[in-house]
Parts: sequence; structure tokens; C-alpha cells
Amino acid sequence: MRIISANGVVHHMREEGDPAGRPIVFANSLGTDLRLWDNVLPLLPVGMRVIRFDMRGHGLSDVPAGPYQMGDLVDDSEALLDALDVRGALFVGLSIGGMIGMGLAARRPDIVGALVLSNTAAAMGTADMWQARIDAVKTNGLESIADSVMQRWFSPAFGRTPELTAWRNMMVRTAPEGYTGCCAAIAHADMTAQVASLTQPVLGIAGEMDGASPPDLVEDTIRRIKHARFATIPAVGHLPHAEAPQAFAHLITDFIEETTHV
Repeated sequence: MRIISANGVVHHMREEGDPAGRPIVFANSLGTDLRLWDNVLPLLPVGMRVIRFDMRGHGLSDVPAGPYQMGDLVDDSEALLDALDVRGALFVGLSIGGMIGMGLAARRPDIVGALVLSNTAAAMGTADMWQARIDAVKTNGLESIADSVMQRWFSPAFGRTPELTAWRNMMVRTAPEGYTGCCAAIAHADMTAQVASLTQPVLGIAGEMDGASPPDLVEDTIRRIKHARFATIPAVGHLPHAEAPQAFAHLITDFIEETTHV
């Protein structure tokens, strides 16, 4: 366990691999924590400096009073990576983690040398939709929305496996204030301008059966980026590396090799 105070928020983070290696940073999705990446990390190339962290309101990090803004989350990641003296990183962000990556890459190309945007988009959902979810959680708790979230996260086949229980438990044990705070950040975020300004190499990844960020939504964002390519992993949902870690790791590994000298 490692704790770093950044932007006035105490963050739980983990650093593994070669301290002198190329940095690769992983940012988690709404309702998950840094364990999100457990299945894929052993499949990636050795010799990298692997950094992952719990965003505010999630995992073992602080839970500031909400609502949050996307700028708060970008500020957090910027301050955290500055504290770790990270430069030229490959930033891998999923869902809200991808939105954070868009903002950070646009603001600090010295920190983010290349970007993987998985199951995310410049804007996701509507303010009314997110407000309805916030109201449901505040009234009835995360348990009240858990089953519908799992249906958006995973394919029906994965939903019938015992592994679903662990992911559901991770989601419902998220701090409600942190969950709704990040819902508010997504509700009011439009990263279109930041996406259009990106000059770094970008890999976009979608899940064919993603009910939270469908492939056409992800692709629409990726096509706005000059130096980007796009891939869809078949028969998986919003967390493709949970259902198909080998396929996800293969895409990331190829992208690492392509951007080694960026």
C-alpha cells in the first residue's frame, strides 16, 4: 500500500515493475478501484514502470464532499503524476478514466506521451440520465442500481459466471459520495475540444456488447483524433479486459511497441 497526497486529496496508489522503465499509468472506471487491472497486468511486457491509483471517492483514496467536476479529477491525476516525476507515460484510461486521460493529455503532453482510451467517449450520457442515477443512489443506495449496471458492464455469458459477484461487490462497496460525485463529473463533462487538440498517438478500444459506451460512441470520439486507431473486442462489454484479458493485453502490447520511441 502506498499513499500520496495530491491536489489536497489522499490517494491510494500502487507502483510495480521496473522503476527505471517506461511509465504506464492505469486509471479506473466509475465504481471500481485499482484492482480493475489485476488480470491484464501479468500479460503486458516486462520492464515497464506500472502505476495505478484509486481516483477520488473510490477504493482506499479520500472521499471529498461532492459533487466533483472533471477538472478536479484531471487536477488529481496531474498532481499525482507530478509527485511521482512521471514523464512520457502511456496513459490507459477506461470509461471515466479515459475522460481523465483526455483532459490530462491535452493539458500536459509532457506527462502523457501516448494514450489508450478504452470504453469511453468525449461525452457520455445526458445530464438528466446521470442525475436520475445520483438520485437513485442517494435515496436507495448503490445496491438499488447494481444489477442494471452489471448488465451494461458485461456480456450475458460473463454475467452467468461466478466472477460477476466480485465485480458487483466492488461496485456496491464504493463510497456513495464518491460514486455520485464522479457521476456529476461525467454528467457535465464534454471533452470534445480536448480530444480535437490531441497530438499524441492514441489507441481506442471498444467492447462489442458494451451497454455503457457502445462501440459507435467510442469510435466517434477516436475518429476525431489525428493520430489514432480503433479496435473492437468481440463478445465483451464495458470492461473488456475482465472478459478477454488476452485480447486486451495483445492490443496494449502492440501499441506499446508502436510507441516505444514516442
